[in-house]
Amino acid sequence: MITKPDKNKTRKKRHLRVRNKISGTAECPRLNVFRSNKNIYAQVIDDVAGVTLASASTLDNNISGGLSGTKTEQAQVIGKAVAERATQKGIKEVVFDRGGYLYHGRVAALADAARENGLEF
Repeated sequence: MITKPDKNKTRKKRHLRVRNKISGTAECPRLNVFRSNKNIYAQVIDDVAGVTLASASTLDNNISGGLSGTKTEQAQVIGKAVAERATQKGIKEVVFDRGGYLYHGRVAALADAARENGLEF
């Protein structure tokens, strides 16, 4: 009997490979993306201090612009929100951590929206 590979397990392996190469500092924190079937989450993290500096997700009630539309459109709103929250705290440059996901679809939409709203990576 042939079993299917566990998608989340292989994603976590890819994520660990990426995380061995990148790390967030106070000067250049890490923009992490997590994507579930229904929601998308983004965090700006300082790995040295171990703190989250800014975050946004589709579960936030106070996201401006609303969360109607497709999941890709929702990811764009989250990218804009996390970029605005990061720039309010004086963060302009980040390292992008795609979380083991392929860079397309919702992940790319979030990254492009964050770039358009002031984050550099």
